[in-house]
Amino acid sequence: MTQRIAALERQTGADGFWNDGDAARRTLKEISLTKSWVDEFQSLSQQKDDLAALYEMAVEEADEAAQAEATAEAAALAEKVAAFEFKSLLTGPDDHNDAILTIHSGAGGTESCDWAEMLLRMYTRWIERRGFQYETLDYTSGEAAGIKSATLEVKGGFAYGHLKAEVGVHRLVRISPFDANKRRHTSFASVFVLPEAEPDVPIDIKDEDLRVDTFRASGAGGQHVNKTSSAVRITHIPTGIVVQCQTERSQHKNRDSAMKVLRARLYQLEREKEEARLAVYSKDKKKIEWGSQIRSYVFQPYQMVKDHRTGVETSSVQAVMDGDIDSFIEGFLSHGQADVVGTSTAAPST
Repeated sequence: MTQRIAALERQTGADGFWNDGDAARRTLKEISLTKSWVDEFQSLSQQKDDLAALYEMAVEEADEAAQAEATAEAAALAEKVAAFEFKSLLTGPDDHNDAILTIHSGAGGTESCDWAEMLLRMYTRWIERRGFQYETLDYTSGEAAGIKSATLEVKGGFAYGHLKAEVGVHRLVRISPFDANKRRHTSFASVFVLPEAEPDVPIDIKDEDLRVDTFRASGAGGQHVNKTSSAVRITHIPTGIVVQCQTERSQHKNRDSAMKVLRARLYQLEREKEEARLAVYSKDKKKIEWGSQIRSYVFQPYQMVKDHRTGVETSSVQAVMDGDIDSFIEGFLSHGQADVVGTSTAAPST
């Protein structure tokens, strides 16, 4: 990595480097990210050497208190090393970006709308556990319960790198609270994740390529939202991409949020063209139904959550629904499954 830093720094001194401001900013950002990896590795290495010296001295002096202290510090250092090793899996070109996460209910009507809302709660709990931040860009309520869809902007270190593991169809098996006969039902919802395009990434969006429609918002937001045409739907005519936002009372704010999602969608297409990773994001889409799920959540007749791509499973269903999904994310990344993102996914309509 130090050789890579040296090579990048030599570029900054080349003639004409600053003539392309966007390219220069991307190079400087890569230098900063690479240096952060090197600095963290060197820090952990130094801590290891210091700890080894402390323990050796404690043993020589038969200082039991110092030995106990060194043992405790070794355990703490082991956790730091494990976290660093996990972060070393997040080396994709977009992994360090913020993320735009969309949840859609699938086959199953009210059941699936309720399931989609449960997934939304699971992800917001996970976001809070990691100390990330999120903003709701779009939220469409179900007719009887739950949600038809919701879109979140997730901000935090390597947010996309983590959440890309969640792309796909999620299947729920439970005794339905909406069934008077207490029968077991299967419900589906899809999760779709995009890397948020950074401000310095050139995304050419022409006004003449956009069709902007306004409409009255539905669901959360209060009477004011429902009485005014504050919701915004934007269609990008050349690609057919449609995005919408209705969570804000201000039409202007909703348009800004919708444009943020549109930028991410167009950035996604550019990445596909540039790297020919057609299956990575959204090309191999499947229906949100039986047989296309990446993970199953079984509440009855037994309790189990299992990821079908990696085999990672747990019986702690409630913990998972409270946001404890790191084992699935780590399993996905450690199994080298990054290239299957997009397989078994469903395209968001917003």
